[in-house]
Amino acid sequence: MTTRTFRITVRGVFDGLTPDQRAELLARAAEHDVLRAAFTPEGHLSYDIAARPAFTFRFQAEGEAEEDILEAADRAEAAAKAWLARGGYGYKNLRSQAEDLSQAPLGKRRRRAAAQRRT
Repeated sequence: MTTRTFRITVRGVFDGLTPDQRAELLARAAEHDVLRAAFTPEGHLSYDIAARPAFTFRFQAEGEAEEDILEAADRAEAAAKAWLARGGYGYKNLRSQAEDLSQAPLGKRRRRAAAQRRT
């Protein structure tokens, strides 16, 4: 069986932040900038608290079967909740979207490279 790579995006909104928590998030904003966002096995949180209270948590997991994506999405949400809990940050409207990269359509460059490998 082949290994599948899953990318899970968990989105939500900070809720009930104290002024100190907001200041802490603002102080750490550079390390959570969307330009540094990446899908990682540990998960990566990005936000722009100065603009709006929304955040995105990107998580990468692997599995062997198509059904493994459901467990990966559960792990991603649990990792996001754990990160938020460590900081004591409240949140609401948590939702996730998962993608199986083995099912993703190939872009133009990848189609060309795949065609060249076959010839």
